[in-house]
Amino acid sequence: MAALEAKRIRGLSVRDVRFPTSLEMQGHGSDAMHNNPDYSCAYVVIFTETELKGHGFSFTIGKGTEIVIEAVKSLSPMVVGRNLDEIFNNFAGFWRELTSDPQLRWIGPEKGVIHLATAAIVNALWDLWAKRECKTLWKLLVDMDPEKLVSTIDFRYMSDLLTKEEAIEILRRNEPLKMLNEHKVLQSGIRAYTNRCGWIGFDDNKIRKLCKENLSAGFTSFKLKVGLDLEQDKRRLSLVRKEIGPENKLMVDANQCWEVPEAIDWMKELAEYKPLWIEEPTSPDDILGHATIAKELNPLGIGVATGEHCHNRVMFKQFLKSGGMQFCQIDCCRLGGVNEVLAVYLMAAKLGIPVCPHAGGVGLCELVQHVATWNAIAVNPEDTVSMIEYVDHLHEHFKHPILMIEGRYMIPQSPGYSTEMKESSLIAYEFPNGTKWKELFNSGKYRKFSVPQWVENKCFPQN
Repeated sequence: MAALEAKRIRGLSVRDVRFPTSLEMQGHGSDAMHNNPDYSCAYVVIFTETELKGHGFSFTIGKGTEIVIEAVKSLSPMVVGRNLDEIFNNFAGFWRELTSDPQLRWIGPEKGVIHLATAAIVNALWDLWAKRECKTLWKLLVDMDPEKLVSTIDFRYMSDLLTKEEAIEILRRNEPLKMLNEHKVLQSGIRAYTNRCGWIGFDDNKIRKLCKENLSAGFTSFKLKVGLDLEQDKRRLSLVRKEIGPENKLMVDANQCWEVPEAIDWMKELAEYKPLWIEEPTSPDDILGHATIAKELNPLGIGVATGEHCHNRVMFKQFLKSGGMQFCQIDCCRLGGVNEVLAVYLMAAKLGIPVCPHAGGVGLCELVQHVATWNAIAVNPEDTVSMIEYVDHLHEHFKHPILMIEGRYMIPQSPGYSTEMKESSLIAYEFPNGTKWKELFNSGKYRKFSVPQWVENKCFPQN
């Protein structure tokens, strides 16, 4: 019981954790823009005066993780020493303080590296809050009354689309059936789609094999990477459509590789394969470009999906209002943690746009299952379109990994946000001195110059 009485943050640690997926996964993770990712995270632990801890992270793909680490360190003085009740009773105020430091905001504001660092810290705080209440994160959210939940959201710059009063009303209209909705979701889980078949580095035989395996595992929605070669895309889509049949859903993802006219022309060529959506067809910052693409492709039955690189709620507001997004893809580590994720879900709910969270990477599946469960119970229980991305890797490094049955996420039951990693994994994969990394460097399988010079040479400023 002493752990649950934690009142104050006494410390914060951050570790650079990287998995050598560019070596080990044989094309897994490869797309038109990112052909050799080392899936990584900036891993934060928040300590209290008891044994209770909060764990959080922000996803990266290798190089640059060390920059996020330094950003977390820069934000940490605003966290360490704080009273937990003061944070949780005015979480929107704390969130604004964290994102509005008059000097640090200059390298954002609310975007890029500093926002990734914000996400890692805020995710750890939500994990801590849920554990302190002995609840899973989704249950903590579901059990909040509408006013309390809305009080965690900073509505600055979004009230022209969604006000606090409107957000409360969205939640309040589902209050009477919340218990019944929760029972249904606990029984059914949350629908998932898989991209396991469609990495751009896979050959045809592997794609066929994985399609069969995923159909047998209960999946009915499949996503492929596209964008390097049109004829190759046609061959691969034809192959997958033949394997999964006309009744199952097929989506494609270009990972930002096209110009706007090119995206339109390319997708018109692929329309015969009946894709439900084209994901990230062009620059993730080009809101008007996405709207133009959507206008041309929607009559063909093809929607535009985007959001995994969308910086903040303000950009989501514009995507949602402009018609540039028919499928909203939040990322729990790109946005500034749970608070901002909730804001985007509620804006999408007002406009009737389904949310299909981005997942995969390091721990993203573990995170999104919580917010998707809250959405299915308390926000949009009638939604039959939304689904969560599923990628089957790196879950073994988490203390409470996801559970998939028949193509659906089973609802997590352990207290917290499912963010805590195994200590053995941290010891092995902390970069650059983890045991696994030392083995790779010594064997020559991973080039030594991949270690940032300032880490390798320990060129730190001397006092």
